[in-house]
Amino acid sequence: MHDTRYATSGMVCSVDHLASAAGVAALDRGGSAADAAIAANAVLTVTAPHMCGLGGDLFALVHDGSSGGVSALNASGRAGSGADPDRLRAEGHERMPHLHDIRSVPVPGCVDGWLALHERHGRLPLASLLEPAIRLASAGFPASPLLLAGARIAAGRPGGGDFAVVHEAGDRVRRPGVARALSAVAADGRDGFYLGEFGEGLLELGAGEYDRADLARPNADWVTPLGIRAFGHDIWSMPPNSQGYLLLMALGIADGLDLPASPDDPLWAHLLAEAARVSGHDRLALLHEDAKDLLAPEEIERRRALVDPARRLRLGAPAAPGDTTYLCAVDGDGMGVSLIQSNAAGFGSMVFEPRTGINLHNRGIGFSLTPGHPAEYGPGRRPPHTLAPALVTRADGSLRSVVGTMGGDAQPQVLLQVITRLLRHGELPGPAISAPRWRIGAGGTGFDTWYAPDDTVLDLEEGAPWSDGLAALGHPVTARPYGGMFGHAHLIDVRPDGTLAGAADPRALIGAAIGR
Repeated sequence: MHDTRYATSGMVCSVDHLASAAGVAALDRGGSAADAAIAANAVLTVTAPHMCGLGGDLFALVHDGSSGGVSALNASGRAGSGADPDRLRAEGHERMPHLHDIRSVPVPGCVDGWLALHERHGRLPLASLLEPAIRLASAGFPASPLLLAGARIAAGRPGGGDFAVVHEAGDRVRRPGVARALSAVAADGRDGFYLGEFGEGLLELGAGEYDRADLARPNADWVTPLGIRAFGHDIWSMPPNSQGYLLLMALGIADGLDLPASPDDPLWAHLLAEAARVSGHDRLALLHEDAKDLLAPEEIERRRALVDPARRLRLGAPAAPGDTTYLCAVDGDGMGVSLIQSNAAGFGSMVFEPRTGINLHNRGIGFSLTPGHPAEYGPGRRPPHTLAPALVTRADGSLRSVVGTMGGDAQPQVLLQVITRLLRHGELPGPAISAPRWRIGAGGTGFDTWYAPDDTVLDLEEGAPWSDGLAALGHPVTARPYGGMFGHAHLIDVRPDGTLAGAADPRALIGAAIGR
């Protein structure tokens, strides 16, 4: 059982102890939770390129710690001015290219996200927050066990030479181009990055996919978060183009179901899985950046009525045609930040910007190539995103929890289980995070779950107690090893007396919840 960590004046949880330590160091210097999140994320862009990076996107939820207000930051990039869906269709593509194609690389939003978060909620100089990451990129960092497999592949790609030294965990990796890019942000803000060495290399690599105006346009917007009341709390996530509505809809459905008292009961897994299925089966048709009214109460009631406690639902016609890292921080003043940052699939597109060696995400795989689809690939458009951080407040508006996970299409499913354990069953963060999970699996890439919703199976993590019961209820089940394919979830829970209780996911191997 993974331990719950406790603190009284601040905490940071992330997938890497080096990142968590950098975040806590920012808190020690008087920084805010936003400062801590930026410092931790900056380190992860260096040490965890198989999950996130300067070439990826960012979303964040912020509880300001005073008025009780929750705000949402969408720092997802837009397709370049040269985006041409007709050309892809003429080449025979029915879906966006998954790897090795610059057209699945919207302009990365990470740096714009940092700058917007810092401008509104930061206390320390940005340069000081980036210093630990710059030092690790220049002097080197020990390769984590999770980096090994992807690094061997990345080293063989043009621009991936930083990873040629990785043969076993602990090998020292230096990333001088990333150090230069971070230093440029520290010195010159967004222009140092988007219009500097990285931007010039991206324009060259894009060969018409982007123009300079695309890079000059900021990618970060403060937007209104989505929220729902469930289990006596308000749970918040990101609005479209995020799939956060799937988590909230499933929680709203689950709150009205007769859940068993024990999460070990197969009926518990069945009801939550069905809540996730009836929420997500039509995601490909519904989710686009301008989607509205996805959480209408009557729609939640309609979908809840589809859930049958006695058997798996056949959903009928299929819907229309990663990796990631999550971190969270809470400071001594009660500010909480729930931040998720991603390349999409592992190292992303496996395309590297040639001057800095920064690997570029492939979030463009969320676009549709169906003519006229509201999420069709096109200039200046944001793709549908799997990223779905969460934040929980009490009825009085005070912060209860910050929580999130990586996991592609399965992110809402993982969080549905963790949040239900926390709020409905009163589990501590450690047990809630470390407990075995199910996920709706479709094989393939982890981003294609909803192309044929009735063909999916329930992947059950090693140690899960539900296998026979779920099979009897009509679920095809597959046993899977305990590990990162079921997400890396992290959680900080604020107790009524202000004590912080947190846990980093043991599936991350070197993750850490560090308090002060």
